[in-house]
Amino acid sequence: MKDKKIFIFFGILLIIIIIGGYFCIKFVKNKEEETNVTEYTPEEEISQDQLRKTIVSLYFVSKENNDLVPEARLIDIKEIINTPYEKLVNLLIDGPKNEKNKKIIPDNTTLLRTFIEGDCVTLDFSSEFLNYNKEDEKEKNNLINSLVNTLTELTEVNKVKILINGEINEEFNGDYVREN
Repeated sequence: MKDKKIFIFFGILLIIIIIGGYFCIKFVKNKEEETNVTEYTPEEEISQDQLRKTIVSLYFVSKENNDLVPEARLIDIKEIINTPYEKLVNLLIDGPKNEKNKKIIPDNTTLLRTFIEGDCVTLDFSSEFLNYNKEDEKEKNNLINSLVNTLTELTEVNKVKILINGEINEEFNGDYVREN
């Protein structure tokens, strides 16, 4: 009788182990099938024009809350490869494409020249750059941070210096770095 109980106990235990093992193996196989990487086949071939495009972030002011917000633009690499600083600043001067944002750089401002020394890019603007609302400190900060945040997206730029007609101006007399 004692041997029969032990035999039944081990029989039930063996059945539980076999059933449990079956479900464990099935679970592991399902996980493997879910994690297998399948090759993505695009519906169309990538054209040469698409290969030459890159996304840049330009910073404009939101009409809703007057905070800086990024606006992504897809531009041709050929446009930015030789003169990236000029191209990015001129895109800021042209203004946003998104109607929820507004232009931050004053009208009729022109970029006279740019150059980089070390990790600091210097921007030389026309005197129209000073035509912002001087009573609103946030507007000046947004103007500076729009330039700094846009240009520091480039890996070689960590600081921005602003000149007006080739000279240091008392309103913009420092090297500006990106604020987090």
